Amino acid sequence: MSPDAPTNVDFFARQALPVPRVTEDQARLIAASSFGLTVSAESLGSQQDANFLLRHEDGTPAAVLKIANPAFSRTETEAQDEAADRVAARAAEPGLRAATVLRGPDGARRTATVATEEGEAVARLLRYLSGGTLSGPRHLSPPAVAAMGRIAGSVSVALRDFRHPGIDRVLQWDLRHADRVVALLSPYILEPTRNSAVLAATAEAWSQVTAVSDRLPRQAVHLDLTDDNLVQAVDSRLPMPDGVIDFGDLTDSWAVSELAICLSSLLHHDGMEPHHLLPAVRAFHRLRPLTPEEVSALWPLVVLRAATLVASGRQQAAVDGDNAYAQGALDREWKIFEQATSVPSVVMTGLIADALDPHLDRDPDLDLDRRATLPAFTPAHPLVPQVDPGDIDPLDLSCEADAMDRGAWLAPDAEERLAAALFARGATALATRYAQPRLAGTPVLADTSPATVPTGIDLRTAPAGPPVTLHAPCDGTLLLAAPGQATLRFRSHLLDLSWSADLPEPQLPLPFPRPGTPLRAGDELTTLPAGTRIHLTLRQADAPPVPARVRPEYAAGWLALTTDPTPLLGLRPTAAPEALPEQRQSEQRLLERRESSFATVQGHYYSAPPRIERGWRHHLASTEGRSYLDIVNNVAAVGHAHPRIEEAVTRQLRRLNTNSRFHYSSVVEFSERLAGLLPDPLDTVFLVNSGSEAVDLALRLAIGATGQHDVVALREAYHGWTYASDAVSTSIADNPNALTSRPDWVHTLDSPNSYRGRHRGPHASRYAPEAVHAIAELAASGRPPGAFLAESYYGNAGGVPLPTGYLAEVYAEVRRHGGLAVADEIQVGYGRLGNWFWGFEQQQVVPDIVCVAKAIGNGHPLGAVVTSRAIAERYRDQGYFFSSTGGSPVSSTVGLTVLDILRDEDLQGNALRSGALLKSGLQALGERHPVVGTVHGSGLYLGLELVRDRQSLEPATEETAELCDRMLELGVVVQPTGDHLNILKIKPPLCIDAAAVTFFTATLDRALTELGH
Repeated sequence: MSPDAPTNVDFFARQALPVPRVTEDQARLIAASSFGLTVSAESLGSQQDANFLLRHEDGTPAAVLKIANPAFSRTETEAQDEAADRVAARAAEPGLRAATVLRGPDGARRTATVATEEGEAVARLLRYLSGGTLSGPRHLSPPAVAAMGRIAGSVSVALRDFRHPGIDRVLQWDLRHADRVVALLSPYILEPTRNSAVLAATAEAWSQVTAVSDRLPRQAVHLDLTDDNLVQAVDSRLPMPDGVIDFGDLTDSWAVSELAICLSSLLHHDGMEPHHLLPAVRAFHRLRPLTPEEVSALWPLVVLRAATLVASGRQQAAVDGDNAYAQGALDREWKIFEQATSVPSVVMTGLIADALDPHLDRDPDLDLDRRATLPAFTPAHPLVPQVDPGDIDPLDLSCEADAMDRGAWLAPDAEERLAAALFARGATALATRYAQPRLAGTPVLADTSPATVPTGIDLRTAPAGPPVTLHAPCDGTLLLAAPGQATLRFRSHLLDLSWSADLPEPQLPLPFPRPGTPLRAGDELTTLPAGTRIHLTLRQADAPPVPARVRPEYAAGWLALTTDPTPLLGLRPTAAPEALPEQRQSEQRLLERRESSFATVQGHYYSAPPRIERGWRHHLASTEGRSYLDIVNNVAAVGHAHPRIEEAVTRQLRRLNTNSRFHYSSVVEFSERLAGLLPDPLDTVFLVNSGSEAVDLALRLAIGATGQHDVVALREAYHGWTYASDAVSTSIADNPNALTSRPDWVHTLDSPNSYRGRHRGPHASRYAPEAVHAIAELAASGRPPGAFLAESYYGNAGGVPLPTGYLAEVYAEVRRHGGLAVADEIQVGYGRLGNWFWGFEQQQVVPDIVCVAKAIGNGHPLGAVVTSRAIAERYRDQGYFFSSTGGSPVSSTVGLTVLDILRDEDLQGNALRSGALLKSGLQALGERHPVVGTVHGSGLYLGLELVRDRQSLEPATEETAELCDRMLELGVVVQPTGDHLNILKIKPPLCIDAAAVTFFTATLDRALTELGH
């Protein structure tokens, strides 16, 4: 076909569109002869066109030479060029770039007709968009996914009223023809199982789309807004698209196809699942609102796109054997199909509708939220009439159930144990709760969320009770009767029943010998032995089979197909179907409530944090029933919810809790024990409520004892939030103005960071003499410091050890001028370093004052300052000291119990052993991942520093934040630290074991790989 022919392409008339055979040398000659460019040409690959990157002699990009498939008419290419211009001019997304055709001095587009082996074709010079595309397997973050949706929405808005004769085409990529394309090309799928899967998925999805197709809006669509055609922003450290290329598939089609095709391209990326695509759907909807019909069709269209890709890819590889681009795409096209069909379309439709609610306009004639169309189920007869509803006790398996205390939820048979305990206490029947996430039996150290949300309920009867007979709750039909299960239909509902497989299989009594038998309300179905567990699910009559439990990410979609079966037992439903979305929104509103009543300056981890309501040892558990490995919590040093602390606190609260002016034993015993852990002359203890108070008090002690009001502190450190502790905090990560807003009595020394400071490696020995010189100059100016404050092992900077001998030289100089040495042990003390109980021991020094907190109370508000009797007595010169709850009976009891646990469980020894295993695993990651700069620290206070270049040490700040978010998805809580927020702070509870260490390093390895680091 000539490019001037008036007829636009019809794929079904041609059935194959091999790429024009143009070599790089030929492309270079075309650029010279047709456009007057002296350039080199580099093939970019394509499915049906020939694309080349043209470069000037100095290597800088000149343009992209696009040689259209000869099957495409000039009318079609002109339409594409005008559409690109329109997107560039009218995009709703600010700064959106588009690969428009370059124009000559006369303003005309630079196009030409060129000869190829397949015939004449239109060649154009397109604007080169720098930044690279999003193609490849790299995992994409929620912000990147949302950006893709915004761009798709922006393009859709820009092209909404675009009209041109060149868009009246019949393309194989137009999802309006997906059924025909797959039918035509499926013989190229040579694997029988894959062929059958593609055909079956296509048939189902096509029927779902045709149900609403006549109500789907149509318009001009780019039709290929995929990761291959979205270009990254040049100034973005992470994949973040801001450019659109390749308008070659422009056509008139269903508008929602723009989004469906964009979504499908995400599914081959590492770690991407269907639920990860919701940010793109929301972003698209905000710019270009979806109609209810489009929501209904969206995921079926994703499936159709995936099927089309598989069939077309196999055909293209067969007819165009030299096309490396087509050959290389086969595996990722199949991965897209697998992901697209991994969740039923009807479930994804419910999930999408839930994600857009309440911003989605409802159509009463369209079954979007299927629960809304289910009539209320009111049984005419109890399912189990022998069981009195008043005798049914709840079997609470949720995160907040008291029965989950003390790690009971970790047992694989936690549910069975709890049920047995309740029956032993006299219960006659137990029922679980519909849609309430279960923590019982949730696996730990899992990189995928488990199925925790029940879509039905379980009824258990007491093992010692009588047999139970099931009755038909309404008039209906018996659809299935098989060993251990039965399905009954009641108008628009299906009731799925199943019972314990290890029980003798009961026979369904006459007159119901086979499926299809009509039922009357009250008819006996079967008799089950005592102690049977019966599972009940009520679902929409045309819904697919529903798993007993589903993953939280997909629960909204699955629950949209079901309703609460509790009324079958004669009980009121725990949640009306229409109330479930409201309950989920209530959970989301909890964050809003926090922000409205709790000062927002008190931030929280993560932009979308899970709701954590339980902890056990080194694990945290969310209300969705997900277990997370806690790598960041040095507060809970001996582990979350330690039973010995719980018992000791409960016992003490039963007896007494008051202030420390009263005389009682625990404050004496704790002070003695704490002072006994420190070298002479540190023998006197002050008890306070926090680390900030401890630092504040320590400074006041030093200034009062010396009469010198100036304080020297290290840069890149954090010490607290009180006036004095904040004044000496210099970390710009915690306060960007930290170094410019210090009061004049605070003087800072260079951070002695041997990895990225001014003096590195062996040259780090220079820090101490420079610090000594600075202190001497300060004293010579008439302002000798009353205190030198430093973390004795650089904690906030990422677990960086101070240079050998640093504190000895600095302490000596401070003391020479009458000052005191204050050691901040709040993060690194109490055995966390493994080799040393206190950080200052690593430096072989003894400070004058020691500040302790965090680990000392295992999360209870407890802090301490330990000093000599002489320094402590000088406080009297300033008045008296009193802390209402510092050293209270409960606080002192907590402090004593923590010390007992540290000793009895050898947690310092575990810090040494597990820390060594952890550090070696982290160091091994550095051999595989260039972003790993180094591993700091000792024991269980480690820091993994991430850099973009190991020579320049440019901090990988954005990469670190993205990594932490991905680790959360994979079941690990870890956070950044350091002035550049590029260090993973690794300070888990001291009870962490080898299995958890191995899981953490393996998961970190996976995340780094997925993110391309």
